[in-house]
This record gives sequence, C-alpha cells and structure tokens, in this order.
Amino acid sequence: MSADARPTSVPAARGTDVDLGFGSVVARESRQRFLNRDGTFNVRREGLRFWESNSVYDYLLTVSWPRFLTIVVLAYLAANAVFAAFYVLAGPDALVGAHSPAGVGPFGEAFFFSVHTLATIGYGSIAPSTLAAHLLVTIETLIGLLGVAVIAGISFARFARPVAKILFSRQAVIAPYRGGRAFMFRIVNKRSTQLVELEAKVMLIRRKRDGATASDREFIQLPLERDRVAFFPLSWTVVHPIDEASPLRGWTSSELIECDAEFVIMLSGFDETFSQTVHARSSYKSDEIVWGARFRSMFNPTSGEGTISVDIRKLHEIESVPV
Repeated sequence: MSADARPTSVPAARGTDVDLGFGSVVARESRQRFLNRDGTFNVRREGLRFWESNSVYDYLLTVSWPRFLTIVVLAYLAANAVFAAFYVLAGPDALVGAHSPAGVGPFGEAFFFSVHTLATIGYGSIAPSTLAAHLLVTIETLIGLLGVAVIAGISFARFARPVAKILFSRQAVIAPYRGGRAFMFRIVNKRSTQLVELEAKVMLIRRKRDGATASDREFIQLPLERDRVAFFPLSWTVVHPIDEASPLRGWTSSELIECDAEFVIMLSGFDETFSQTVHARSSYKSDEIVWGARFRSMFNPTSGEGTISVDIRKLHEIESVPV
C-alpha cells in the first residue's frame, strides 16, 4: 500500500450532542421528565412535514373510543351535508319526488336523500332525474361503499389490537428488605386476559455527581431481584435490592432530587388471548418515591374453598416503617 493510500482514521465523536441511542441528549437537555406516567415520551419531533410525521390510520387506531366514534359521526354528517349542497346546486329538477315538507326545506330533503344514497338504502320516494344528479349518486355510492369498508376495517383493527392495561402504583417506595433496603414498585393486570412471560426492566436516569456540566446524565440499568415472571395472575412487586453493587447505595432522597433522578420502567409480556407480545411503560421521579414505607398486602383472606383473591383497590396503599 502506498503512502497516499493509507487509511485515514475517523476522529472519535466528542461533545455532548452525541446520542447513544436511548435519548441521552433529550434526557440531558429536557427540564421535564423523560417518560410520562402514561408511557408517553416528552419529545417533540421537528423537521418533517405534517403528513410525514403523522398518520391518520395510526391516529384512528390509538385514539380513545369516544373520540373515534365522535370522528366517525362528524365525518358521516359532513359527507352528507357536502353532497346535499351539491344536489341543491344541481338545480330544483335534479331530484324527482322531492316535496320539501314543512320544516325540512330543499337542503334538508337533499340531506336525507344523501343519507339514503350513502347507505345504499334507496326507499324509492326520491330519485335523481338529471345527469348531474346521476353523477353525484354514482360518486356518493362509491364513497359510501369505501367508507363502510374503511370504518369496519379500522373498527376491527381496534378490537383486534392487543393493548396492555397494567396499573402501576402511584408511588414507589424505599423499604426494608432482607436486612437492608430496596427500591420497589407494584403492578397489577387490569384486564382479565392472562399475561405470561412478563419481563421488567428498570433504568435509572440521573445527573452525574462529577459530570463536566450540571446537565450530564447517566443511564444505569438496575438489576432486579426477579426480572421475569412466568405467570401474572396476581400483583407483582418489582424489587431492586440496594446492596453494595447498587447505584443507589449511599444515596439519600435529597441527593436523588438534586440529581433529578428518574426511574424508567419497561414491561413486555405475551398476551394469551391475542397471541401477541404487549408492552407497557411508566416512570417515577424522585419526588414520587416514598422513603421508609412499604406496600400493604393486597391479598384477601382465603375462603373456605381456598381461593386466592387480590383487592386491586389496595394497589397504591403504603404504610410507614423504619428504615
């Protein structure tokens, strides 16, 4: 290899604007929590056009049922109103059999004719009579057939899409644990469906004590006493023991608050009903952790038949204990 063909080394990336893949830049620069309690991220994406960064299909799949039904109703009424306006503009002779009863008027009768056409009902009392009216009926019938197919498909996808409904305790605790202390939070499955092979990961995000700047953060995955359960029919208290190797060893509540610590939780499991993997996530900030407390039992006394039951209303209940 000649001297001119020597490989050039790429300079190592330096500076604090390098993102290592878990949103390190975002977590460093943000003054809010990295992950909201409902699992959404506090990240705003810019640089894309509206239709590049937004999907109507994704929105209709993830929006709440009341809002989805409201959108469908409004779209249905708007479509009929638009076609009714076109029928009126087509002239008074566009529709045969229109009598305009009292209180309805030409637009109202055209609106109800549009409803019959869009739904392919066709009572026969009113019919198109001009070329423009026939063209409008043709277009509206096609839109009606496509609209029914699209709404039915999205509704089916919403019913078929598996979504984990896992409740997180409102607060995490630092509680006594096997002669020491541990960071704990509690979860329960809100749905009656069965989750198997549920896995938990907990990551601690905090500012470094000896960082170059006050905003330097570190991402530490916390080892758990048990990071996976084969079945999840009851509640699960996720525990990180604060031992000699724990990054929480020697830290106090005020120090965690000063370092703007946040505990990010990610759960994944297999839903037997849908035969698909589901996910859930949440987080706890420093001020959402109660020191010197433990969770109260959620288990109800067994009945004469020996059946085990849990009271989900007690998920958030804690009691003070000496640490």
